[in-house]
Amino acid sequence: MQKFSDLVLVLMVFVWLRGDPVSPLRPICDLRILDHFVREARDSEVIMRGCRGGCGVMNSYFVPLTSVDFAVWEQIDAQGQAEEVQTGLSLLVQALSAARNTVSSSPLISTLDNNISNIHSLSQILQSLHLEQGRSTALSDDSASISIQTQEVSTLPELLQVQSSFLRGKVRLLFSAAPVCQKRNR
Repeated sequence: MQKFSDLVLVLMVFVWLRGDPVSPLRPICDLRILDHFVREARDSEVIMRGCRGGCGVMNSYFVPLTSVDFAVWEQIDAQGQAEEVQTGLSLLVQALSAARNTVSSSPLISTLDNNISNIHSLSQILQSLHLEQGRSTALSDDSASISIQTQEVSTLPELLQVQSSFLRGKVRLLFSAAPVCQKRNR
């Protein structure tokens, strides 16, 4: 699992280095990459549901709502959608990091670390789509200050289910509708 996200990051660096050193990252529009991250999130959820020991303390985690009102979503410009997705990813990283600190099982820690790494990779891929012109889209703890609807979950499987749903929903919508990807697919 970790090897794929590391490979994505290495490929992004090579693409960047191959171009002009001041040029931005080239867009990564292949939805198969997102599908891989979704599969890993689902696999992590299954692993956590089967956990019997060292699974962490039950805490409350605030995560993004995964439901999408398509009429409202389509009224939001690409920049607003990107901000919402980046904020949601930031909330997921915060929740996964907090959950990681309660887990004592080494394989489960590794699973959570992989999910955190995957979300950071997705954030970098979103940057390559150039959706937020003139603003930094880097994943940061401060991005959670942007208004976003949240929900509270209290178990690790619920947290990972939300991660999977968020990737399949809003992240996929953002990727598939990104103007730079639409131009490449014509």
